[in-house]
Amino acid sequence: MSRNSAIEWTEATWNPVTGCTKISDGCLNCYAARMTRRLKAMGSANYKKGFKLTVHRDSLRLPLKWKKPRLIFVNSMSDLFHKDVPDSFIFDMFKVMREAHWHKFQILTKRSERLLYLNKQLPWADNILMGVTVENEKYLYRLEHLKKTGAEIKFLSLEPLLGPLTRLDLKGIGWVIVGGESGPGARPIKPEWVTEIRDKSLKSEVPFFFKQWGGTNKKKAGRSLHGKTYSQKPEILNSRG
Repeated sequence: MSRNSAIEWTEATWNPVTGCTKISDGCLNCYAARMTRRLKAMGSANYKKGFKLTVHRDSLRLPLKWKKPRLIFVNSMSDLFHKDVPDSFIFDMFKVMREAHWHKFQILTKRSERLLYLNKQLPWADNILMGVTVENEKYLYRLEHLKKTGAEIKFLSLEPLLGPLTRLDLKGIGWVIVGGESGPGARPIKPEWVTEIRDKSLKSEVPFFFKQWGGTNKKKAGRSLHGKTYSQKPEILNSRG
């Protein structure tokens, strides 16, 4: 858990669940798995089991202690809709997010099937943003699942972007984030893939956020696209409280 996050599109992280399993192409060089190894070696209590999925009930109500409004990325070190997270714990997390109404929560999943299955039981609120990861066209079905949920703001994380998304349909989507893979073994991202998504986002009047080119030195590669930095966000994230 961190009150400050280095992730460009959020401000803080909240991890009542840690650990995960790889299920798709984008998982190959998982940053959370790498970070977990480091945290375990440092003796961090929540990572004693390494990357084995673990529920931390003692972290459940942490956002209620943060009185200053924040943008909070939920489970940056896991996936809330992993099959091993009990339904009851997911519901408890949603209740906390509703109770902590002064924060804005950003949930991201690759497990859109379970998201859709639980959708009607989830107590959605306007401070809960729901997103899915789509790394190439093979996983566009996640976008269709997301569109059927009750989330007021639906967003896409196209990271790591591993191929063109020529069939991307942004109807009903409130935010698009794009990024290249970074770290050891990072796979390349092509400028034309990003440009096509940017153009489609701007034409559809969907806020567009280009996070990074990535690579083995992401700071050097930067995040400028054709000489411009794109950091657009939904209006709800520009307000506080």
